[in-house]
Amino acid sequence: MKLVTRWKSCALMLAMCAASAYAHADDLANVRKAGELVVGTEMQFAPFDFLDNGQQAGLNKELFTEIGKELGVKVRFIDLPWPSVLPGLEAHKFDMVGGPLTVTKARMDRYAYTLPIADATDALLKRSGDGSIRQSSDIAGKTVGAGKSTAQYEQLKAWAATLPQPPEIREYVDFNQAYSDLAAGRIVAVANSVTNIAYVAKQRPDTFSVVQPAFGSKVYYAYCMRKDADSKTLLDAFNAALLKISRDGRLAALQKKWLGVAMETPASLPTPNY
Repeated sequence: MKLVTRWKSCALMLAMCAASAYAHADDLANVRKAGELVVGTEMQFAPFDFLDNGQQAGLNKELFTEIGKELGVKVRFIDLPWPSVLPGLEAHKFDMVGGPLTVTKARMDRYAYTLPIADATDALLKRSGDGSIRQSSDIAGKTVGAGKSTAQYEQLKAWAATLPQPPEIREYVDFNQAYSDLAAGRIVAVANSVTNIAYVAKQRPDTFSVVQPAFGSKVYYAYCMRKDADSKTLLDAFNAALLKISRDGRLAALQKKWLGVAMETPASLPTPNY
């Protein structure tokens, strides 16, 4: 009886050790074991991620397909409201975030960023023909919109505070709601990256136009992961795949297709200004 009990005890300890080893395996090993990279995103962020007749479309879908080929895994997206995406990453609901996100100092302290994939400098979208908004500073004293929990909102808020009369800033759960209010005249402008709003203006030139020049500091878009030792191998493998895709022209082709122009992106992560 004692031998049986001791054998069961040893078996239990071995099982616990195996489970512990798996729990602490690095993220790249877990991704390869599962055969898929799980990405949290918000599919209301054209041209990166959006729904076309109920199906995912945009730069993210095609770029992550190429990343998956390089890593030898499939890619599965989870669509969430943006305010839920970063908390979902921290709760280990998925492997990484495919927003993409603007690279900021505050976020770099909390998350590990991939290499940049596109320009994310902030600018304003206005209604076409609105003569009251000729330059960015013309939003002083007016009502404008931005995405809730976004870097664009934070940069708009900081910049707006420098105007003679700060505008009222409305926060929106997703940018499509902000664009609808802009088209309806309930706000005079929406702050977002010049990349995003140029795409929106291109799709609806009779309704929207971009205010030039952009008001924001030079920043970039990138994807992010948890900032811990387990994510380091996945981050390194992702960046190696992204560099290969950039150098062989696949990234530029996708940028041109979805953003309208190929953009130079740095081969290392620059330190943001804010």
